[in-house]
Amino acid sequence: MIIYFTGTGNTGMVARRLADALGEDRIVSLDHRLNAPYQPLEAVGEGERVVWLFPTYSWDIPPVVAKYIAGVDLPGGSHARHYMVTTCGDDIGLTHKRWRKAMKRRGWQAEGAYSVIMPNTYTLMKGFDTDPEQLAAEKLSAMPARVKDIAESIKTHYGEEVNDVKTGRWAWVKTRVIAPWFHTFDMSAKPFRVDPEKCTRCGRCVVECPMKNIAIQRSGYPKWGDNCALCLRCYHQCRLKAVEYGDETKWKGRYLCPETIKRTEDTYKRTQRQE
Repeated sequence: MIIYFTGTGNTGMVARRLADALGEDRIVSLDHRLNAPYQPLEAVGEGERVVWLFPTYSWDIPPVVAKYIAGVDLPGGSHARHYMVTTCGDDIGLTHKRWRKAMKRRGWQAEGAYSVIMPNTYTLMKGFDTDPEQLAAEKLSAMPARVKDIAESIKTHYGEEVNDVKTGRWAWVKTRVIAPWFHTFDMSAKPFRVDPEKCTRCGRCVVECPMKNIAIQRSGYPKWGDNCALCLRCYHQCRLKAVEYGDETKWKGRYLCPETIKRTEDTYKRTQRQE
């Protein structure tokens, strides 16, 4: 079973490619599943693979994913073999160790942990921006081979603990010091806003929010609630660049992985027809 959470689409793209490489036909997106009480997952059998995929958040597991792992009902989970694949712009710190502890708390067997470098998407602090177009293209070009290697490793090292990740420098400080500060003080949705001169009130941000955290006001403009995953999907998917995060995102880039563009267009058109 493949279970994934994606923001801008990078992790979703990796999840689908990995599923193909492993021959996995059960793929579960966590869109709209991350609000408790959690919908139970399908049962898994003895020795079955369960692969958890998510983006790295400030060198750690995204808080919404960590809570989901801690609380979701996965029948047979203690008899399955669990794997982690996390996407990152550069490195993951000690995210894999955090994931292993989360698995241990559930009584689940954690085996392989892997990281995949993808284009940077975090833009909400000074010094952070999307990658230049050429660098983003290079990362995307290297991804298929990396996913293939991960699939082969999962198949080959069945029953073994593997840590094939890029921890980067100062990994302990990043995960043990910076990440807790970031999750506590810098994950508020309050700074999100729209420029009324750019916003066409299309509703794309509402449809795409994986937490159902955005609602349309009487004015027709979106408003963000307090239950935000800070995945930045709303920011990156706004074609007219109407969504901003305070003043931090002025003049910064937007990114959407290539395989997501057509899917989001189809979703939006289908929703418009239903309305």
